[in-house]
Amino acid sequence: MKGWLKRHREALGEALARARRAPLATLLTAAVIGITLALPGGLFLGVDNVQRLAQGLETGGQVSLFLKQDVSDAEAGKLAEKIRRVGGVKNVSVITRAQALAEFKKHSGFGEALNLLDRNPLPAVLVVEPARLDPEALGRLSTELGRDPRVEIASLDLDWVRRLHAILEFARRAVAILAGLLGAAVLIIVGNTVRLAVLSRREEIEVTKLVGGTDAFIRRPFLYSGLLAGLFGGAAAFLFVGIALALLSGPAQELAALYGTRFQISGLAGLVFGLPLAGAALGWLGSRLAVGRHLRLIEPK
Repeated sequence: MKGWLKRHREALGEALARARRAPLATLLTAAVIGITLALPGGLFLGVDNVQRLAQGLETGGQVSLFLKQDVSDAEAGKLAEKIRRVGGVKNVSVITRAQALAEFKKHSGFGEALNLLDRNPLPAVLVVEPARLDPEALGRLSTELGRDPRVEIASLDLDWVRRLHAILEFARRAVAILAGLLGAAVLIIVGNTVRLAVLSRREEIEVTKLVGGTDAFIRRPFLYSGLLAGLFGGAAAFLFVGIALALLSGPAQELAALYGTRFQISGLAGLVFGLPLAGAALGWLGSRLAVGRHLRLIEPK
């Protein structure tokens, strides 16, 4: 075990030494890999934040329960407490009959005409905010809440929810396809870099094989070179995404403020280890594919 660890330590040291001897090439390779990985990483983060922003801004996913005329405000409050304990419900707001009438007077333009009425014709309303915007779950929740005898109408704009869900699902799949394509691009970048390194040391590899060096022994430093290139590229990708989020944070907050809500772009912490590890894994795989193929073609004469 000590000998095995020593050989790996020596191979890692050799890979680091190569990177230090060619700092510009190492920097350019890391930058290219970083840009390639930053695109899917930033888009995944963007889709997640757009989903959070849509849930915070849009009320179409809420279930509005219009209660019957004979239901008092006290009964409406008790019903709201009961609904809050239902699974899949995030919050329940109560709009009393007086609040509903005041709001209708304010926005309808019929305030003077409504003052002539002997009684308030508007019912109390419960606004149910779901925990997540899932069309099927929302449909079941609306049907279940509408069965209560105190509920006259359960209103839900399922069409908007379905549109939002379809758009987000399309975006997630598109980003996943793009991530796969760009991941393949990273494999090609690292593989080509390692291929050039192997060809430049062809004579050294032939001599090593002549004295009994195994393919695993020869391959090990190249694998570490690819792994380090991917690791540095993943770190660069995280830096690029962080800069992009810093530039977009202000406009996103201004947009949310225009809709009367607060919003902060988040999720960057999840990429701290994700992007470097993904880069390291792709770098290792790309170098292994390239080295394995070319080592089979190099044989001592």
